[in-house]
Amino acid sequence: SLPPPFAAGRRRRRREPTEGKEGIDWRKTGGGLREVSVDPKMASLQAAATLMQPARVVQLRKSAGAVTAPGGLSKAFGFEPSAARLTCSLQTDVKDFAQRCADATKLAGFALAASALVVAGGANAEGVPKRLTYDEIQSKTYMEVKGTGTANQCPTIDGGVESFAFKAGKYTMKKLCLEPTSFTVKAEGVSKNAPPEFQNTKLMTRLTYTLDEIEGPFEVASDGTVKFEEKDGIDYAAVTVQLPGGERVPFLFTVKQLVASGKPDSFSGQFLVPSYRGSSFLDPKGRGGSAGYDSAVALPAGGRGDEEELVKENIKDSSSSTGSITLSVSKSKPDTGEVIGVFQSVQPSDTDLGSKAPKEVKIQGIWYAQLE
Repeated sequence: SLPPPFAAGRRRRRREPTEGKEGIDWRKTGGGLREVSVDPKMASLQAAATLMQPARVVQLRKSAGAVTAPGGLSKAFGFEPSAARLTCSLQTDVKDFAQRCADATKLAGFALAASALVVAGGANAEGVPKRLTYDEIQSKTYMEVKGTGTANQCPTIDGGVESFAFKAGKYTMKKLCLEPTSFTVKAEGVSKNAPPEFQNTKLMTRLTYTLDEIEGPFEVASDGTVKFEEKDGIDYAAVTVQLPGGERVPFLFTVKQLVASGKPDSFSGQFLVPSYRGSSFLDPKGRGGSAGYDSAVALPAGGRGDEEELVKENIKDSSSSTGSITLSVSKSKPDTGEVIGVFQSVQPSDTDLGSKAPKEVKIQGIWYAQLE
């Protein structure tokens, strides 16, 4: 290997390696250079140890320039200039490498900014999709709708009038869609001795809670009142919400056998709420309404199994209950027969086949239908 460079003006000495020695290491002393025998194995170990140490920059000459990352670029991405400094030690014959180091710093900053924009765009893409009209939804393919949330939305109306503009007569309401926008449950407040009130909840169910394709006869009387009877369609959906305290409340969102009447701006009626579980459902102890054991296996029949505190667990109740709903027309389009509006429904929650007291659930949302 060649000796290191010397200061300008000093006479250079060059000595060839002596034959038979392991190796030559040129070291500078006060009077010049001296040769030191070096073991190749030790030199390899020293080189490996140098590579394993943290990266550091050595300035070979005081006159060598240092390239640092622009302070403005570091601050733009939240780094202190001292922590984001990039130093390149240069020699006279490798000045072009300095420009490459500076370009690499700029490219790293641009890449970081681009990745931040991609993440921000992805977060916005996961928001609520744009509400489409019925014709726009029908024109889309399965792959265009899949994973966007559009299938869980009710259509909207493009144009129309902000009133119920249908003449008196008998119609058939088809494609009735009920899309909830909020679920509140009446429960005791988090604070002590707080009276029961409707509390906001967190939805634990996927986007499968919208009722759709509901149909039935719809009549418009001469005095302007309307009447609707639900006959068929996807008229129930299992939903679970979570209260602020962590309690989860399952219920069956439904409008089965709905009969609603009144003015178009507010017509209401009652509907049937089936049991969340069927009579053949078996609990963890094998007890059910129409199947399974009559009481827990570990408890003798006629003894502790029929005590008052366990009678609700042993005797399953799958009977139905009732709920009420109020619908209001906010916009209509007689040319296409489309109607949209808002609704509010109040119904009981699941009772776990009679073993728990039901909670009152309030559901608010929008609806869409077509009159023929």
